[in-house]
Amino acid sequence: MKRDYTVSTTADKVHKKKILSKISKLSLLLLLLFISAIYLILYVVYNESSFTIRVDQDMLKSSIFLTEDGSLKNKTRSLSANAAEYMDNISVKWISEDVDTEANGSHNGDNYFAYSFYLVHNGENPIHYWYEINIDDIIKDLDKAIRVMVYHNGVKTIYAKANGKTQEAEEGTKKFYSDTTAVLEQRKNFSPGDKDRFTIVVWIEGDDPECNNELLGGGIKMHMDITEERIIRD
Repeated sequence: MKRDYTVSTTADKVHKKKILSKISKLSLLLLLLFISAIYLILYVVYNESSFTIRVDQDMLKSSIFLTEDGSLKNKTRSLSANAAEYMDNISVKWISEDVDTEANGSHNGDNYFAYSFYLVHNGENPIHYWYEINIDDIIKDLDKAIRVMVYHNGVKTIYAKANGKTQEAEEGTKKFYSDTTAVLEQRKNFSPGDKDRFTIVVWIEGDDPECNNELLGGGIKMHMDITEERIIRD
């Protein structure tokens, strides 16, 4: 008696095709995840625009101005830097050694944000002032691996969030002032005619122990405020 295997054979082929299709899709997904893990591209400064620097409204009573080139021709109360959008994690060693002096205004490098400007005192009385870099928004805890480097009149300080396990400062850094303020420093005795130069550099530190794939797709938004403190004389 002759038996017909046509139906069962066809069913086996369909089943095998389905398995191969699932394997192909899974392989493609794993490949995409692998590529993402290698490049770890992150969105660092976002929301249309830019990193902004501004003087406090109380300073309108004085003659303190911001300027990109150090002259009073283009003096302003607020500056806007070109955003560094997508970044890969890097080492501080990869940042140009002359990043503080190479240019005025925006001069972003490969995978880092950099902006240089001046604060000029064109008034009559000395003052103290505070400068702070505030964190406006964080996506996926990116602040865990962010570094903020500030050059103030050529003196460099690197700021980072405290180590998540020890709560101590990461190696070679000063701890963020708080969860919402990365930098808070005072400049004393800013006298008439003085001109302070700042360079702000932001990057994702690949050597940070908390820089991992969990930060993929993260982001951070920051701005800088400068606030006058009047000197009270006896």
